[in-house]
Amino acid sequence: MQAADAEARGAGIFDAEPGLLVDLLEGMIAAAIQAARYIRARAEDLASIEWQHKAPADFVSDVDTGAEARIHQMLAERPDWLPDDTEVHFLGEESSPDAALGAGLTYVVDPLDGTTNFLHGYPWYAVSIGALLDGTLVAAVVLNASTDELFTATVGGGAFRNGEHITVSSVADPSRALVGTGFPFKYPEQIDPYLRQLPAVFRATAGVRRAGSAALDLADVACGRFDAFWELRLAPWDVAAGLLLIREAGGVVTDLGGTDALVTHGPVVAGNPRMHRWLLETLRASGV
Repeated sequence: MQAADAEARGAGIFDAEPGLLVDLLEGMIAAAIQAARYIRARAEDLASIEWQHKAPADFVSDVDTGAEARIHQMLAERPDWLPDDTEVHFLGEESSPDAALGAGLTYVVDPLDGTTNFLHGYPWYAVSIGALLDGTLVAAVVLNASTDELFTATVGGGAFRNGEHITVSSVADPSRALVGTGFPFKYPEQIDPYLRQLPAVFRATAGVRRAGSAALDLADVACGRFDAFWELRLAPWDVAAGLLLIREAGGVVTDLGGTDALVTHGPVVAGNPRMHRWLLETLRASGV
């Protein structure tokens, strides 16, 4: 069964009472707004922030952990409408990256997607929150912390930017397409395969962009700014919200094999249906 079909069926509790999904989304939006306010306040004094290394070229700061703590605090309480035996889980990039996606309600959180951008004062970073109920994506929030642009989606309810309905682009000609990407900077073994893919996309399209925040890249596919996007390895917190945004906006998101992308570690290929198909074929032709 296709992931989009599974999500369209949704979790039974929301099928029976769709207003509960609105309540869930509103709580996620409130948590994202609080985290973004904290991030913006800290951006006023970047020189005082201490950088820490999680891995080569992979940074974290107390801004990331502080934003995540604020989100966790706001979402930790089990919503009143959930059955008493339903557990609430939290998979956060900084505090609980190894948490499992299981039964119950699970929030998947990237408190500051684009940390390197943030630390350099490059204004393109976001708070990303996805919610799964019994393994099914049901709600998504991506908030650009530097511009306040808000992307939301609910399963079966469509995708929105600042409250206005959005759809993926209608571009079908690669020569007119703008394609987003992410560099494999954390994974040196993927640099050579990526560099075999990149020229093929360069030669055939109107342009390729790398902005440094996967959550915003996926949101840009959902609203039609990017016609397609790919990255060779992303994490659950990078993609949880973006997967639902794109699918609810009429797009397609898969792995390199063409299987529906899941909330897990792995490659992502996204786009409007025709550009996704073209990009997937182009990447495969590179031999990767």
